Amino acid sequence: MMARRSSKLLFLFCALCYVLAVIAGKSYYDILQVPKGASDDQIKRAYRKLALKYHPDKNPGNEEANKRFAEINNAYEVLSDSEKRGIYDRYGEEGLKQHAASGGGRGGGMGVNINDIFSNFFGGGGGGEEEDRVVKGDDVIVDLEATLEDLYMGGSLKVWREKNVIKPAPGKRRCNCRNEVYHRQIGPGMFQQMTEQVCEQCQNVKFEREGYFVTVDIEKGMQDGQEVLFYEDGEPIIDGEAGDLKFRIHTAKHDRFKRVGNDLHATVTITLVQALVGFEKTLKHLDDHLVNISSKGITKPKEVKKFKGEGMPLHFSTKKGDLFVTFEVLFPTSLTEDQKTKIKEIFG
Repeated sequence: MMARRSSKLLFLFCALCYVLAVIAGKSYYDILQVPKGASDDQIKRAYRKLALKYHPDKNPGNEEANKRFAEINNAYEVLSDSEKRGIYDRYGEEGLKQHAASGGGRGGGMGVNINDIFSNFFGGGGGGEEEDRVVKGDDVIVDLEATLEDLYMGGSLKVWREKNVIKPAPGKRRCNCRNEVYHRQIGPGMFQQMTEQVCEQCQNVKFEREGYFVTVDIEKGMQDGQEVLFYEDGEPIIDGEAGDLKFRIHTAKHDRFKRVGNDLHATVTITLVQALVGFEKTLKHLDDHLVNISSKGITKPKEVKKFKGEGMPLHFSTKKGDLFVTFEVLFPTSLTEDQKTKIKEIFG
């Protein structure tokens, strides 16, 4: 009796540990940003979108992005396999480890070959060739101006988007057409290879125009020409994949600063007296912090001073470029005779 009670307590303890582990850890579904009941196609699309965003080639030196990329691949390696997904849904990661230990599969996400998974989607494996055969709609590229403030601190823009959407229509149509090869006997021991197009009868469809707002995230330090990708949000095509929507970022003109790569350039005007005897002055930055640009010496017209680390942030980095301030000296338009005499005495 005691042994049976101990077994029950042990079972309840193990079950509780598993529940707590699932609650504490981030599930594979959360990592891919899909619901638990997501279809294989939804999982595949989510993986492609996230893998493109966090790929190490697009985020060199960014440990956080590399970690996220590994998590995404690990999650996809499990959820794209029906057997592993079933085990994960019932028993979690511990069940996958036991499954791998018993010789099943490749380890339920443990020891994932990231390059194998990614290359199958984006060129380099049999899966890439399959993707190339899929008919795809047109990509839509939108040039979008971002303020220097958003590019310095990060921000988001809401953009109105209108596109064609496929809707059901009355009647049937030929769809999923494919060429099937078969052999016909034309004589004793002689066969002829024939090709015939076979189509299914599907619900008819039509295009309707719909509009909605798209939120475009502007990341700190993004460069001119860099794109924000919305996978399969371009123009749709019947019996194929929709194209992609791409927002190409451009820096909007600013009234105080000019961006050159990762550096900022500004022009400050000072009086002739300030140029000769020095001055106390600050320059308000893009996030409203003040940069001290004072001088105690002589400042020449067109002189450029460098302020290290006061430029634009580098994309996916904690480093910043530099700020270059060009000083323009405002000369008086006229002088009295008395002023001229005094100037001659000073510089005589």
